[in-house]
Amino acid sequence: MAVYLDNNATTALDEKVLEAMLPYMGQVTGNPSSVHRFGRLQKDAIEQAREMVAKLVGGRAEQVIFTSGGTESNNLLLKGFSQSIAQKTAANIAVSAIEHMSLLEPAQHLPINVATIPVDVEGRVTLQSVEATMNDQTSLLSVMSANNETGVIQDLAPLIAFAHEHDCFFHTDASQAAGKVPLGFVASGVDAMTLSAHKLYGPLGVGALVVDKRLPISKLQFGGSQEKGLRAGTENVPAIVGFGKAAEIALAGLDETGIHVRTLRDALEKRLNRFNSVTIFAEKAERLPNTVQFGVAGFDGETLLMQLDRKAIAVSSGSACTSGKTEPSHVLKAMQVPDVLATSAIRVSIGKNNTLSDIDALITALDDIIETNRHSTVMMAANV
Repeated sequence: MAVYLDNNATTALDEKVLEAMLPYMGQVTGNPSSVHRFGRLQKDAIEQAREMVAKLVGGRAEQVIFTSGGTESNNLLLKGFSQSIAQKTAANIAVSAIEHMSLLEPAQHLPINVATIPVDVEGRVTLQSVEATMNDQTSLLSVMSANNETGVIQDLAPLIAFAHEHDCFFHTDASQAAGKVPLGFVASGVDAMTLSAHKLYGPLGVGALVVDKRLPISKLQFGGSQEKGLRAGTENVPAIVGFGKAAEIALAGLDETGIHVRTLRDALEKRLNRFNSVTIFAEKAERLPNTVQFGVAGFDGETLLMQLDRKAIAVSSGSACTSGKTEPSHVLKAMQVPDVLATSAIRVSIGKNNTLSDIDALITALDDIIETNRHSTVMMAANV
């Protein structure tokens, strides 16, 4: 039986989420922008989902803008904000070196300057690094809540406070954190937050940008007044409904799921530490309860991934959006991990449906691969 341990890439659609979506996939007809009762039914479903998503992250419903996913949310935030301040020629923004590529890549195509904030060897953004990177013209600071590769959770409170003290807005990509750890949009003082439904057992192709009205942002998509005028186009009602239900389920099971996946993660790390060739990245940092990224000396991560796949074990070598690249992870490079070790990286991300037997299956498969490789190396050396 196949074992799926790549939940940071995407999670399985929860059966209750699918059940909530089904009526809006054919039974309930209507455009949510129409004023008749059929349209109002669709609009009401969207607004209920908006409330559920807002509750998950400790925000208000009017702050939730639905998008097609985390990538669009990050693009909307960066491009929309930069366009709104482009007339200030000296304005710039600062982003951490370990952001997801859906933020780093659009940041390279902005009409304003972008500074990169370094991290320490554990993958943490420190207040000192922010202070050294920001200047009087910095208008937006973006630091993710938790890293998708290492799972490192950032201490955002001092960073947000520092940004606001210097009249700078603060954005966080919480795509990996939402549904795994508590979030407080309003309480934290963050000005914008990125979310993605398929990271918390919701459908693919839907996400949100939670944004405070004080943050200036221009819309990128024209042709309608949907989503508070920031995202034109008829809403994907089934997906939005699914996102709302997934958020509701995630909030209700936050503690229970957290304990379950942390127990499995701790069991995995205990077993991994028995291998002399394994290095767990960011082991000393606070991390998501479900995520372990490690390197195996003497292996290429993509090769190891394929060998595990042949044994019906699904893991990742890092972000799914950068899979297939031969270069070391930009996250590990920012953490100053040597290239030879960084290229051996494997990410295991545990889900609520995983069991201890899944962990045992992974360890058994990994042990067999390492031992086979060691034996092959010895045989080759003996034949030289």
